[in-house]
Parts: sequence; structure tokens; C-alpha cells
Amino acid sequence: MRRLWYLLAYLALMTGELMKYSWLVTRTAFTGRPALRPAIVEIPLRCRTDLEVTALTSSITIPPATIVMGIAAADESGPIRIYVHAMYTDRAETIREVRRLEAAILAVTRGRRIGQEEP
Repeated sequence: MRRLWYLLAYLALMTGELMKYSWLVTRTAFTGRPALRPAIVEIPLRCRTDLEVTALTSSITIPPATIVMGIAAADESGPIRIYVHAMYTDRAETIREVRRLEAAILAVTRGRRIGQEEP
């Protein structure tokens, strides 16, 4: 039952992101505002399984203005890393938004909220 609530929260988050970025892209196309602030950001993940990584990268790529450009496998130097291109956000904001999506996906897949204790 808890996973159902997490899934509904994830769907609401994705709907909000889709609406937000669709509006931004449309507004930029017609008015030139807000100004683009493109960034390519490397983000280490807490995701461990192929399902979690696939769900996250798909979730990032669905809204306009963001795309996952690449995935680096986990190795002895660190966890799985993704490279995200964002049109409207700086590095810190992009990381914050990806972390929020990642937390929602991990709650669904693991059946519990992922707190600060997990890197």
C-alpha cells in the first residue's frame, strides 16, 4: 500500500515537471524569456539497479529542456554517474532536481523513503 502512495507522489511530481518545463519552452519560443542557462552536469547516483537507473534517466528525459547524455558505470572510484544537459538551470539546481526525482523513484522501487543516510 505504501508503494502505491509513493507511485502516486512520483506521478504527481512528473506531471508538475512536465507542465513546468513545457510552459518554459513554449514561453521561450514566443518571447525569448526566460534566458537559456544551459549546463552539462555530472551527477553521482544512489540508484543501484538497472530498473532504478532506467526509471530515473527516463524521468529526466521526458520533460522538455532536459536530457541524459550519458551513463558511467559504477567502479572502484565511485557510484553510477549520469551526465545531464539542462537548458534552464545551473549546476546546483540541476543536481537538486535530479535528487528529488531520484528520491521519488527509490521510494517506489524500495518501498521506503530514502533519507540522508544513503549516499
